[in-house]
Amino acid sequence: MGRFQSRLGSFFHNRWLVFVGAMWMQSCAGIGYVYGSLSPVIKHSMGYNQRQIAALGVAKDLGDSVGFLAGTLCEILPLWAAVLIGSLQNFIGYGWVWLIVTGRAPPLPLWAMCALIFVGNNGETYFNTAALVSCVQNFPKSRGPIVGILKGYAGLSGAILTQIYTMLHSPDHAALIFMVAVGPSMVVIALMFIVRPVGGHKQVRPSDNSSFVFTYSVCLVLAAYLMGVLLLEDLVDLSHLVVILFTVVLLILLVVPIIIPLILTFGTPATSPDQEHLLSDPQKGEASQPTQFSEQNEVILSEVEDEKPKEVDLLPASERLKRIQHLQARLLQAAADGAVRVKRRKGPRRGENFTLRQALIKADFWLLFVSLLLGSGSGLTVIDNLGQMSQSLGYDETHIFVSMTSIWNFLGRVGGGYFSEVIVSDYAYPRPIALAVAQAVMVAGHFCIGMGWPGAMYIGTLLIGLGYGGHWAIVPAAASELFGVKNFGALYNFLTVANPAGSLIFSGLIASSIYDYEAQKQTQNHHVLTSVTEELHYRRRLKEQVLRCEGAICFFLSSMIMSGLCIIAAILSLVLVYRTKIVYANLYGKTQT
Repeated sequence: MGRFQSRLGSFFHNRWLVFVGAMWMQSCAGIGYVYGSLSPVIKHSMGYNQRQIAALGVAKDLGDSVGFLAGTLCEILPLWAAVLIGSLQNFIGYGWVWLIVTGRAPPLPLWAMCALIFVGNNGETYFNTAALVSCVQNFPKSRGPIVGILKGYAGLSGAILTQIYTMLHSPDHAALIFMVAVGPSMVVIALMFIVRPVGGHKQVRPSDNSSFVFTYSVCLVLAAYLMGVLLLEDLVDLSHLVVILFTVVLLILLVVPIIIPLILTFGTPATSPDQEHLLSDPQKGEASQPTQFSEQNEVILSEVEDEKPKEVDLLPASERLKRIQHLQARLLQAAADGAVRVKRRKGPRRGENFTLRQALIKADFWLLFVSLLLGSGSGLTVIDNLGQMSQSLGYDETHIFVSMTSIWNFLGRVGGGYFSEVIVSDYAYPRPIALAVAQAVMVAGHFCIGMGWPGAMYIGTLLIGLGYGGHWAIVPAAASELFGVKNFGALYNFLTVANPAGSLIFSGLIASSIYDYEAQKQTQNHHVLTSVTEELHYRRRLKEQVLRCEGAICFFLSSMIMSGLCIIAAILSLVLVYRTKIVYANLYGKTQT
């Protein structure tokens, strides 16, 4: 009985369990990606025009990205408390919107609706921050794959929520808003005590590579399955029982990764506590030593872990422990004798731990931020306007493009994390080169949508989803490499502000203004005015009715503008590549033997 309890305790402290729990949390946390399905419902029930819908979209993007409070609370509060606050925000914000849309609550002015959307979506920042901070600390040497997979599941959540909504088979389209308000909050509350740092850097095993391969395989199977199901449901009239069966299989695929921590805990021989920890605990007498000397010891011991030969990880746990402890003892003695010096500088160098204030005065940080603003901001504009884009090109079912973009977004994040990790680990080349490739892909995607060719929406959403998703796997990993992981929560939440800033410019000012202008021009062409009185009546009706634009002209100019801005983003990323070559050579080049 005692042995089983010990195994059970190890299971709940296994870093792979935390990772799987974070994947589940992220799989329902990307609620902002279903806005393309929610906006037509809100637009019809509230009588909004496209500019008003764009304002709600910008409020959604601000809530999704402005996570300064979330980053601060995740540092001063237990992660479970911060996650609980986020779930309450999600429930209150979207729950109130559902009451208004269904007529159960009185309508509110536009600014109040924007506030509710902001509050509801801001809960997502707590989920993202908790998941990323926990797993980046637990997997410090696998940042690319970890960030890519977690952000991938967040991107895929739009398709997951859409499939669950399809299973519910509700004729009331506003029910999707209710599901967004209740579903994620319930799942996140159930996982809030599991997702947290557990000292995962001490749990490195030779089997980690095979665990990542299995996780990537599940990701690809999940994306392929969802794509097949969505296309089948769109092309064939399926019975409700078949839809339920498809959804059950989807849920099983989401649960499958739990096999990894179960096998690692219950399927392998038990190890002693000394063998589980590669680094020995500090002696009690060291607590009275000066802080500076403790920091020097921490630098030395972390260097032992980072710079040890790869063959050490393949040794038995007991032999591995002896070798690392021997190196630690020699380096600590050398440091005490003055043979090894730890230089103290006024500020950190790239690759070390920065505070947000220190990062804000670095040109590399702003290159990363502006490149993200132009690339992800233009991609988010397409995601937020998918409903209107597909309708303008003659597609009746807009949810299929919302779901497909979610899947491509998922694959872009998973693939971006994987391939950018190959670039840095195998070739010691700067990770932002992968960001430039993602932005080049988006250039082609915006061009396809703008031209409005037959099938252009399918190709355009594919390219936009892949490129946009790649941003959110590459940028957080690059930021952690260039500016450290100690203050990663604050750095990450500042970078995410680029998302709503880009959406405000591209969607709130450019795309919506052009759409309403073209819609008004089309409406005027359909009416022949014979008198001044009729013209005044017409203008009054024009203000009251919902403007709708048809044809490729609706988003042609805005798509061309965003395509050009993505070219600028790719150039900025290449400048960052040039500036950080030495940094990545120092970070990863030492391991190239």
